[in-house]
Amino acid sequence: MSTGSRCGPYFCGIDAAMDVVSGKWKVLILWELNEHGVRRFAELRRGLPGVSEKMLTQHLREMEEDGLVHREVYREVPPKVEYSLTEHGLSLNAALASLGAWGTERIGRIGAEKVAVSGWRS
Repeated sequence: MSTGSRCGPYFCGIDAAMDVVSGKWKVLILWELNEHGVRRFAELRRGLPGVSEKMLTQHLREMEEDGLVHREVYREVPPKVEYSLTEHGLSLNAALASLGAWGTERIGRIGAEKVAVSGWRS
């Protein structure tokens, strides 16, 4: 995985990738846009229960800066803004698919372990 030397501020590819997807909601935003295609802000917010408007805005801006999300602003009244995945966002989502499959296979066990350790109950 490592080339033996640093590449900018990163030690390896995983370090760089984790920097891009850091934050609770970024991977879920990627998934939501991949599953549903172009989405408006309110649609994204409805698709991600629990995300605050502030956090969604912050993550979308960061993801746009990182080249993962495209933001299209339509000059109309009322203003219309749509979000979609770029080629980089699509390729990252594809790379995350195996992580999602791993989680799906173990979701019951992971959940049971969390309950056992924390005493959490729904």
